[in-house]
Amino acid sequence: MAYAYETPNEKALSGALALVMHLLFFALLVFGVAWQKRESPPMVAELWSDLPAPKVAPPPPPPKIEPKPEPKAQPKPPPKIEPKPAPKPDPKADIALREKKEKERKAKEQELAEKKKRAEQKRLEEQAQLEKLKAQQEKERAEQLAREQDEALRKIAQGKAAAQARLVDEYKRRIADRIRRFIIEPPGLRENPEVEYDVVVLPGGEVLDVKLRRTSGQAAWDTAVERAIRRAQPLPLPPPESGLMHEFRELNLKFRPKE
Repeated sequence: MAYAYETPNEKALSGALALVMHLLFFALLVFGVAWQKRESPPMVAELWSDLPAPKVAPPPPPPKIEPKPEPKAQPKPPPKIEPKPAPKPDPKADIALREKKEKERKAKEQELAEKKKRAEQKRLEEQAQLEKLKAQQEKERAEQLAREQDEALRKIAQGKAAAQARLVDEYKRRIADRIRRFIIEPPGLRENPEVEYDVVVLPGGEVLDVKLRRTSGQAAWDTAVERAIRRAQPLPLPPPESGLMHEFRELNLKFRPKE
């Protein structure tokens, strides 16, 4: 036969449960006894010898009667005036009136047309005057421009001519200086004689011909100058692009011993 041993914790728990069960049972007994001994409260009744009078609402005030307004006297309507019948139109008067209006209309149209015509004519006249003035101004400007151009061309031509003249003079001086270097002055010359020759020159500067134009009166001097002209070729000429060869095709040369 086996025995179960309880631990100290299990013993404490079982004791606590037994104590709780006893306390619950005791509380249940006390509550049951107290409930059976509770008495119901007594009832109180109030007696009235006289009933109070009921409250009665005061009667409403009588309605206020407004006095009726007196009827106003209606004015009598004015007597109805019958319109007089319009007089019947006179056919002749209507025709005359229409003719008068037609004449007035035509007169106004004619006056308006004449007014427009005069305005158009005035506009054309003003336009013609304006165009005439414009043409005159353009003509004056063109003339002024032409004068300025002519003046400019003239100045250019004068400048060019002056430059060409200076160039011609320069090369003629060079030619004379070259010929003079070849002149052998003969002895026994009297005073300072002047001889004049016409010389034909080719484009390269070669002398084609030499002609005596005016003698100096001393044959030795004339011969010495002619010999020098032929020995000095080719003569110095301006370049071909200068356009001055025509100035040197025929040369007129004058020489003196003392220059």
